[in-house]
Amino acid sequence: MADLIPTSFKADLGKANISWLTDTFKIMLLTSTAAPAATWAKRSDVTNEVVGTGYTAGGATLITPVITASGTTQQYSAANPSWPNATITARYAAIYKARGGAATADELVAIYDFVTDKISTNGNFGLNFSANGCFTLG
Repeated sequence: MADLIPTSFKADLGKANISWLTDTFKIMLLTSTAAPAATWAKRSDVTNEVVGTGYTAGGATLITPVITASGTTQQYSAANPSWPNATITARYAAIYKARGGAATADELVAIYDFVTDKISTNGNFGLNFSANGCFTLG
């Protein structure tokens, strides 16, 4: 599977349900048994979240969100998240808007496929977003 933007995210953005610069976003890690789909719309649709030492359910909060325009493309960026002293194995990551309540209210934004499992054994588990940011919309 390639990285994907859930179909619902574009509608949520257009309806102003999501603001990259002012809302709180989190990134959660998923195991290789997850089956991400563009039809996932809410955090409650996400299956097989990672469990392990140094990882808290729901994932990490993304900080320093930025939007950069480049021609007709918008690049959505944030600081690279990490989980120090973690013992976890993950294949996917999902960004969602964290509303602070039920998972059925948290809108999904992007899902990443690491292609193979990323493993950390009592060390830093970090993600490095590309030079194009967390995701781009063109």
